[in-house]
Amino acid sequence: MSDATTGTTPRGTGDLRSRMLEAAEDLLAESPDSDVSTRAVCVAVGVKQPVLYRLFGDKNGLLTALVAHGFERYIGRKQGLAVTDDPVADLRAGWDDHLDFALSNRALYRLMFSPALPEVPETAARIFDLLKRTLERCAAVGALRIPAEEAAQAILAANVGVTLSLLSQPERFADPALPTRVRDAVFAACLDESAAAPAPEEDRLAGAARQLEAQLEARPAQRTGPLGEAETALLLVWLRTLQQQ
Repeated sequence: MSDATTGTTPRGTGDLRSRMLEAAEDLLAESPDSDVSTRAVCVAVGVKQPVLYRLFGDKNGLLTALVAHGFERYIGRKQGLAVTDDPVADLRAGWDDHLDFALSNRALYRLMFSPALPEVPETAARIFDLLKRTLERCAAVGALRIPAEEAAQAILAANVGVTLSLLSQPERFADPALPTRVRDAVFAACLDESAAAPAPEEDRLAGAARQLEAQLEARPAQRTGPLGEAETALLLVWLRTLQQQ
């Protein structure tokens, strides 16, 4: 049992911190205005408010820690998704999992992607990196129209945008097929679909250069043949130049 005066606990400060984050998330989910008070968190855990200030600094510190905790859970889900031989299918599964996480953690998700946050935790950048890694796999099989960085920006922005719309204005955005339509539209702009009309010669050249670059970057340890390290580096420069034409 925790000491309400000192905030000490036989299970350790780390466990107390986790319990306070869990209490904050529960209170956030139950709040009609998506807000949580530090006093309510302390009451839920059975400690005095100085304990919270010692662990998190202030309310902003508590919310920032809660957001970071949410991103860690989100990343854990992403890393648990199956990686198949079809990176485009994996990309679609990632989009759908993003939406599922949001619908299962509505208040936390809105806080995680709120523009009002005083600072964005470093863990948020890892979401972009995971998405970009899947897109680089798409590029390696010739399924990407544009650079992976640009595609990741477009897809993540669309995914977050449609999800926040569903959560914030469910009456206006009530069509259950909306996320799929948005997904298919942004994917069509980023991915090279077999049913699309033949691309102009310069687009095909840029696509081939992008595919070869992705294959070289994905298998650095397997670079064998007549090209040494310097020649390979120069080839990568040429391939990137071709994509900018």
